[in-house]
Amino acid sequence: MFIKQFRYSTDNLGYLVFSDTQGVAIDGGNPGDIFDFAGDNGIEIKYVTNTHFHQDHTCGNAALLEKTGAKFIDCRRVKDGRIISLDGEKLEIIPTPGHTEDDVCFKAGDFLVTGDTLFNGTVGNCFSGDLGGFFRSLKRLLAFPGETKIYAGHDYVQESMKLASTIEENNSDIEDYLQKYDPRLVVSTLGDELRVNPYVRFNAPGMIDLLRDKTMPCKTEEQRFIAIMEIY
Repeated sequence: MFIKQFRYSTDNLGYLVFSDTQGVAIDGGNPGDIFDFAGDNGIEIKYVTNTHFHQDHTCGNAALLEKTGAKFIDCRRVKDGRIISLDGEKLEIIPTPGHTEDDVCFKAGDFLVTGDTLFNGTVGNCFSGDLGGFFRSLKRLLAFPGETKIYAGHDYVQESMKLASTIEENNSDIEDYLQKYDPRLVVSTLGDELRVNPYVRFNAPGMIDLLRDKTMPCKTEEQRFIAIMEIY
């Protein structure tokens, strides 16, 4: 399974996930480029879907559906474990409520499409209000191997690393992370995120010490995640 990233608007990132001849457009806010890429490479766009239903992620749906005749998969109505088959290869849909109640991520091969759940360097706002649920969604993603690549819904890398460097001033991994950053292809690994992303570093000794210094609840992983979200 392959993935192609498409930048649009200021910092949005959309995707075409594809096998040899079939593909699915995810958050296809740049429909013209996605359609052209698929045509140039002999890929039939069979499905159009989204990581969540905010307008900046769904704005290309109508154009893609009209151009391709693809089937629409409504992320708000999928069940856990739903599989999209492309030339016999599997793309798994993983419900990850937190940013909104209906967020999903997509897993195939060695990569995840994480939308606004997990960014490269930060996490999404918890518009659902359920920080406990958001924590459980992130834990589900963090259970994948450290080499798993993260393809997110926005490029917030530079701003996120500025914040991370103010939180953990002595974290030398942040500079290494920034040196690998390329706005032409925004990607990191779960291992990278666990080294620099303060919102998933709730088990890092340095972050735990910071929370203790601020007298925040930090006995459990969930308490520490919620405390980091509330403070930062």
